Amino acid sequence: MKSLFRPFLLLVAALPLVLAACGDKEPEQRAAFTQYLQTRIVDKPGVRVPQLTDEEKKSFGDYTSHYAVITDFNAGMDAATKPLSGIIQKGAMRSLNDIVTRRDDLKTVQQSLADMGVALKEQKAKADAARAQLKQPADLAAVYDKAYEKTVSLPADTFRDVLPQLSATFDSGLKIADYVEAHKAQIEISGAIVKVNDPAVQAELNQLLQNLNEQARNVQQAHTRMQALMLGR
Repeated sequence: MKSLFRPFLLLVAALPLVLAACGDKEPEQRAAFTQYLQTRIVDKPGVRVPQLTDEEKKSFGDYTSHYAVITDFNAGMDAATKPLSGIIQKGAMRSLNDIVTRRDDLKTVQQSLADMGVALKEQKAKADAARAQLKQPADLAAVYDKAYEKTVSLPADTFRDVLPQLSATFDSGLKIADYVEAHKAQIEISGAIVKVNDPAVQAELNQLLQNLNEQARNVQQAHTRMQALMLGR
């Protein structure tokens, strides 16, 4: 009796596999997702990460979770870098008097930039770990890698390069504030007017100010890089 029923049981066990294969939508979902990545991200200028519509989510099937790796990183990056413009404003140095009287602000700005760098590093590590877990056919992986590079790796690397440049500028300002404090007997500041009664001190202070101006040029270049990166966003 047992041997008679075994072929029937095997046939029943195989039926769900046959039915699943007949209704498998993975190829068309993969094709739709691949086309979306290519046309909406890879081929577009700037870092563009559109939110999916309900219809798009349905058409991508399980690949929606693959897109979430990109959108989650960008949401985290936006949250981490949102205070950046306010930070830069807070640390604006328009005169020597500004630098000296707002020394604490400069230190606060430096710490904020450091915290931002840590947050971005954590977001990138989280995205990379999620990316490593994705199982993708080769045709999709080739396009996904390009989209990931453009919307995750490139922004993260850009901010990783830019934040230290910004921090170095404020560090130059702090060095000037410390120098003025250490030589306040030789330096007199009255609004925008600065008088130095020691030629050696004046030369050293001029060198520090020149270094700050060079750092400021680096910041302008960094700003240009970020603008180019975010174009069209």
